[in-house]
Amino acid sequence: MTGEPARVRQMWHLLEPLHAVLYYAPEAFEEAAALGYDTEERWASYFAWRAAPLGAVGAAEAVRTFHSFAPAMVERYVPGVWATAAPEAVLATRLRAVDRSYRALLGDRVEGPEFAEAAALARRAAQAAGPGTPGGLGAANSALPWPEAPHLVLWQAATVLREHRGDGHIAALVGAGLDPVESLVSFAAVGAAPPEVFASREWGAEEWGAARRRLRERGLLAADGTATDAGRELRAKVELRTDEEAAAPWRALGETGRERLVELLGEPWLEVIGSGLLPAENTLGIGKV
Repeated sequence: MTGEPARVRQMWHLLEPLHAVLYYAPEAFEEAAALGYDTEERWASYFAWRAAPLGAVGAAEAVRTFHSFAPAMVERYVPGVWATAAPEAVLATRLRAVDRSYRALLGDRVEGPEFAEAAALARRAAQAAGPGTPGGLGAANSALPWPEAPHLVLWQAATVLREHRGDGHIAALVGAGLDPVESLVSFAAVGAAPPEVFASREWGAEEWGAARRRLRERGLLAADGTATDAGRELRAKVELRTDEEAAAPWRALGETGRERLVELLGEPWLEVIGSGLLPAENTLGIGKV
């Protein structure tokens, strides 16, 4: 892959780990526990952190938003997470969680001029994302007020950009005729991650097997569970459309701005990746697609 789609995907691969710190850093779990969430497992705080920009959404809206998760899993947490803490409290606390997590990982660099420059560039890109999908996480995060500290601006910009991309990805999957579980099965089939990695989305064995059968009937999946040529072509089209939907912020920033942002974020990215906080294999296919 070359040209603009490759550059757009590069920026996703760069920014995603900087966003995802919130879901894995011990400081974030401490802040979630202070709100009252059970942190023996990570999902209560995960759904609260991500859904809070939407307000106190109910189960049906959350199921649509968290497209790849089994509905029963989403319903186990939403709307129950709002009984523990209101969305406004969650939003304030997630910025504290990011502040503490970034300072623990990156130290005094978060106060430096390079972080401020990176934050300004990332914010420019995020503000060019447009209104986004109505009701989507990109639009909801875009509507939030900007924090003052540069490292929090950087995190919020990364969040706007990744959720904007995610909304476009859901639209691409739907446009390709892939339902939520078929989306995961077909992604595993092209080698994005082993099928067991996607077990975190809690689709049952029967649901996974039925999705495999439907994809085989469409000629997208071979008997051994790997993608056929047609299946690989369809997934490539989904990823290309996702890149196209996510391209506007990077066009607005321009090649010089984008390259400077890559340069500025190289060391922080390495620090986050090298911290061991993030899983080596993930459901997003980073490094694989």
